[in-house]
Amino acid sequence: MQTAQDRSLTDIHVHFPGGKRIEAKVGVHHIVTDQTLAHGGDDCAPEPFELFLASLATCAGLYVIGYCKSRGIPSEAIELVQHHQFDSAGHLLRVELEIVLPASFPDKDRAGVVRAAQSCKVKKTLFSPPEIVVNARSVPNDSAVSVTV
Repeated sequence: MQTAQDRSLTDIHVHFPGGKRIEAKVGVHHIVTDQTLAHGGDDCAPEPFELFLASLATCAGLYVIGYCKSRGIPSEAIELVQHHQFDSAGHLLRVELEIVLPASFPDKDRAGVVRAAQSCKVKKTLFSPPEIVVNARSVPNDSAVSVTV
């Protein structure tokens, strides 16, 4: 079994099975993206940008669950809703995470659960973005890399 540290170092291998479908292998997991019908895809999976946005929401959700678990607060009735604001050109301007708490949620923990969600690693990475380098290399004799999923 991989540890969290092992997973953080795992390369992601991406393949193109056809159409606008993209398949990524992340450790033992398989992630599929596609484009909507309007964007020329088959709409069989989320678009990559939707997964990017979902990674922020689910990361914040993980921190909410961790906060609740450490204090013995049930999290099953909590909902996290992520709202997006775009400009007229479609650029993301604002993301708002709304934690919807049940009436039974302790008042003394409301600010703490918000702070926990604000601590998520995806959000922190957006505030201190890494350098992203893109390059290309040729495979001898055009031999395709095989992938087993």
